[in-house]
Amino acid sequence: MNELEGMYAVWLREAKIYVREKERLISSGVSPLLWIFGFGTGIGANLKSIEGYPYQVYIYPGIVVMAVLFTSLFYGIYIIWDRKLDFLKEVLVAPVSRASVFTGKVLGGVTDAMVQVIFLLIIGLFINIPLKPLIVIEAFFMLMLISVAMVSIGLVIGANLKSPEGFGLVINFVMWPMFFFSNALFTLENIPPWLTTLTYINPMTYGVDAVRGIILGINHFPFYLDISVMLIFSAIMMVLGVLSFRKM
Repeated sequence: MNELEGMYAVWLREAKIYVREKERLISSGVSPLLWIFGFGTGIGANLKSIEGYPYQVYIYPGIVVMAVLFTSLFYGIYIIWDRKLDFLKEVLVAPVSRASVFTGKVLGGVTDAMVQVIFLLIIGLFINIPLKPLIVIEAFFMLMLISVAMVSIGLVIGANLKSPEGFGLVINFVMWPMFFFSNALFTLENIPPWLTTLTYINPMTYGVDAVRGIILGINHFPFYLDISVMLIFSAIMMVLGVLSFRKM
């Protein structure tokens, strides 16, 4: 078995599990819809337009990124269940490198997240999001890059923990600050200095800014800075992920 076959085998297993678990397919779309239609409509009714867009439309890119963030990070818990079911032992003793196993897992997690992205992009057409074919393609690949970074974080955490309960506690300390201290729900103008500092050191800020720039044409940072930060962050997380898998 060569390395590509090993990665494909791991990815195929993860994809089949996701398709068979219908509750994951359904539940993954509920939370973003609540944010878009519940939070976005409720808050938007009391706010003027932001950058020329209704609040619901303005936060749409941030909610799509949030969906990728949540799905990708929580994917790391499956490495713990694989260990409990002894499936992970079989994978780790296979004649492929740990880097290939990790990459296959990352591709599996990214596939899960991208299924949700497709669903949310379809929803966007019904709330007047300007989604032209080129915009959809660009946003899809940017969200894929974000997912790679977030899946890697989830796998790093999962590889270093032994219980699902511990994973849940740790991931909440990672997930919610990354979401709330990004610009998913607000602009970066006229915010307190302490919040500005937190948002600027949060890599998700640059991911949201890139996606919002692609979809709505609104950028706080130059696009090259957004994508550079996400590329570097993704590379660092993947290296840490491979190292964590080698120590397992």
